[in-house]
Amino acid sequence: MLEALVKQAARIAGDYLKEQVVASYPITGKGISNQVCVVETELHKVVVRMNDKDAFSSYGKEKWCMEQAAAVGVRGPEVLSIGIDDETAYMIQAFVEGDNGADSTIPKTLIWRKLGEYAKLIHSIQVKGYGENLIDPIHGEFQSPPHAGSDGSWLGYVQHNINKLTERDRLIELGVLTLMESQSIKQRFENIKRAPFRFGLNHGDISLKNTIVDEANQVILLDWNAAVSVVPHATVAQLMHYRILGLEESANDEEFKAFIDGYGISDRDISDVMDFLLLKAFDNLRWAIDRRPDLIEPFAAFAKQVVNLVLAPQTSQG
Repeated sequence: MLEALVKQAARIAGDYLKEQVVASYPITGKGISNQVCVVETELHKVVVRMNDKDAFSSYGKEKWCMEQAAAVGVRGPEVLSIGIDDETAYMIQAFVEGDNGADSTIPKTLIWRKLGEYAKLIHSIQVKGYGENLIDPIHGEFQSPPHAGSDGSWLGYVQHNINKLTERDRLIELGVLTLMESQSIKQRFENIKRAPFRFGLNHGDISLKNTIVDEANQVILLDWNAAVSVVPHATVAQLMHYRILGLEESANDEEFKAFIDGYGISDRDISDVMDFLLLKAFDNLRWAIDRRPDLIEPFAAFAKQVVNLVLAPQTSQG
């Protein structure tokens, strides 16, 4: 299977470059959702990312995001081409020489500080709407698809999760929260609904593994999973999510502070981040209940952790 993918990547790159391929090999261990291969000719070296044909729209969105980010000063690989080949969506990028950020020998705090600077630049990109689907690249408009209980808007998203907090809530049955905690959380979500948030573009997966540090110690940002959401809350919540789970790529205390300093975020700017993270954790769990029963247990465990963190100050005061 892997050998066939490498051959396909070599053919795709060779056809694009119109050059004879001299080497091709997979990159393993750094990507989750894509098959990634390096293809070399005598004159060029490129990266070919491949996925199911349904990923073509996400590659188009990622290409748009990287171009917009480059225009505001965020370094990233040049996207040479995207397309579909024999039921496989692909993206060809220029190869970036350097070390993966997780393996780099420069202090990790320096990378995280730069990622904070990058996040602020990304949030400055002009976008419209809310959600993960790029529906109008010309005007940078994003949309979230409507579903039962929500019209796809930000307020619809929040209200949907408020409406689910009832006495018969499956989350109570799963032990994620009690009925008393549910009422407290409902008020927090009501506060979110009234908050005057700013919306901006989010990378979606800021971490060391999604960076390359080149020979000049410049940080290059890779692999977008972009959406328009509240900023800086959505980005900071993603980092806190990784920290709570204890993921290998998560920032430690010093690195997290370096990111915050690089961005220039004040405590006031992120006062609602934990409530936002709780909202997202609940929504993800409800999605798992409806669509992915195999994920209910880990999603419920994470949601319970966030409930404990959000309500811990109240408990200690009581």
